[in-house]
Formats: sequence, structure tokens, C-alpha cells
Amino acid sequence: LSLSCFHEYSFCVQLSNAEVGDQSILGALLYTAKEVAKQEGLSENGYRIVINDGPDGAQSVYHLHLHILGGRQMGWPPG
Repeated sequence: LSLSCFHEYSFCVQLSNAEVGDQSILGALLYTAKEVAKQEGLSENGYRIVINDGPDGAQSVYHLHLHILGGRQMGWPPG
């Protein structure tokens, strides 16, 4: 699953470019991710939220969005 963070007139391209004024939309994005994970039945056993940022972070879509990974045991370290 992927959730995008769009402002009314502009959008966040990368988390590393977020500003203080973006705090409420970033919080809303994480809260929405929690709700989607619950809706998808991932809350009981847990899930991982991933935000790729920049080339070294494997960001290939240049708007801020997150991925909810779940339904299986995750390994550590990731990647």
C-alpha cells in the first residue's frame, strides 16, 4: 500500500525537504497509515512503515508517500 502526502497547492517531494509547517500533514499521513493497516488486518501482528528518500533511499517516485508492509515476519536489518 502507498499513501501520498499532498498539500492544497503544492506537494512534499521528499521527507528530507519537509519544513516545520508540514508537521500536521506528516502526522496525518502516519495516522492514516495506522488506520489503513488496521483496515487491512495488519494491526494484530504488526507492520512496517517505509518512506524512501532520495536516490540512496531508493526513492523512484518523487512525491512523498509511504509504504505499509505487513502480513509476514520482517527481517532486520532491512534492505
